[in-house]
Parts: sequence; C-alpha cells; structure tokens
Amino acid sequence: MTTLLSILLQTVIDSDTTATTITTVTKAGEDLNLLGLLEKGGWVMIPIFVLFFIALFLFVERYLYISKTSKLDNTFLFSIKEMLYSGNIQGAVNYCKTSPFPIARLLEKGLTRIGSPMRDIENAIENTARVEIYNMEKNLGILSAIAKIAPMFGFLGTVSGMIRTFHNIAMANKIDISTIASGIYEKMVTSATGLMVGIIAYFFYTILTTMIDRTVNKMEVTAIDFLDILHKPATK
Repeated sequence: MTTLLSILLQTVIDSDTTATTITTVTKAGEDLNLLGLLEKGGWVMIPIFVLFFIALFLFVERYLYISKTSKLDNTFLFSIKEMLYSGNIQGAVNYCKTSPFPIARLLEKGLTRIGSPMRDIENAIENTARVEIYNMEKNLGILSAIAKIAPMFGFLGTVSGMIRTFHNIAMANKIDISTIASGIYEKMVTSATGLMVGIIAYFFYTILTTMIDRTVNKMEVTAIDFLDILHKPATK
C-alpha cells in the first residue's frame, strides 16, 4: 500500500512539473514575436535591412523600366514597312521619333542611315541596341552585389554573437543558458536574415536578367525584320 501511494504521489508531482514546464514554454513562445526576434539580432540587422530595402527599390524600378522598354505594338513594324515601300522615308523616321516604344530608337537610327552600305546600317542599329541594353542593365550590378554581401553581414553577426557569448561567460564566470542566450540569438538571427536577404536579392536579379534576355531577343527579331524590309525594295 505504501509503495502504491508513493507511486501515485510521484505521478502527481511529475504531472505538475510537466504542466508547469509546458506553461512556461508556452508563455515564452507567446512573448517571442517576429519583431522581438529580429531585435535580438543586434546592430548587424541595420545594414542587412538597409540592403534589403535597396534591393527591393532597385527591383521595382528596374522591373518597371524593362517592362516599358520591351513593349512594342504589333502594327508598328507594319507601318514602317508601308512607309518604306511607298518611299516615305522621312515619314518613317518621324513615326519612330513620336513612337512611345523604346525599340523604335533602333529603327530610327537605321532609317537615318538609309543610302549608306547595309553594313553601316547594321552597325548603327547594333550600337544603339548596346546603349539600350546598358540602360536596362543599369544598377543590376548593385543587386548582384547585395545578393553576395548580405550573407557576409550575416556571418559578421555570427562572429559578433560568439564574441558576446564569450564575453558574457567571462563576466559571469559560469556557463548557463541565461549567460549565452543573447549571443546565440544574435548569431542565429543575423545568419538567417542575411541568407534570406541574399536569396531574395538573387531571385530579383534572376527575374530581371531573364526579362532583359527576352527584350534583347525581341530587339534582335525586330532588327532582322527591319533589315529584311530594307533588302526587299532594293530587289524590286
């Protein structure tokens, strides 16, 4: 009987202890929100967030610019073709100047070279295309750099966190959770945030480079069709 009472008493005590532990963990989990977790990353979180907002701004700005550059009305090249076949070269030039499509600048440069050797016309179009491509790729190098630098700041936070951990151990002259928690938090939070910002920046960079490749392909197709139009009147 005594043994049975002891077992029951021990079971009650263990249950109370478990309940208390679960309640403590639940309260700690409730107190640990996202903002509080990010604050534990320390000062290294500031440059990481600055890099994130720069990457976000560059992505939106470049996305809008490239989207605008890639636009082209399906009837645009047909209108140029009709003007050239009718001998209205100046009208075609003026049409390109008033066109809202950036690709029109390539054709305008080619139209102004009509009468020159075909190779000169091709060079003029290619040089203008290089300028347009450069304008599209503007600041993409910064976005690529952010994708590489952000994880480095995360690693810097890891080093800073470990320094804080050892400093706290040296000051307290003991090792326990309360002594090393702040340094471990800084280490893990900065590493994770730096990697996330780097991944996001690289994702932005990949999207923009893909858009540029598609736009360049569209420019090449348009330029080839334009040069074919120039060849055909000459064969008549």
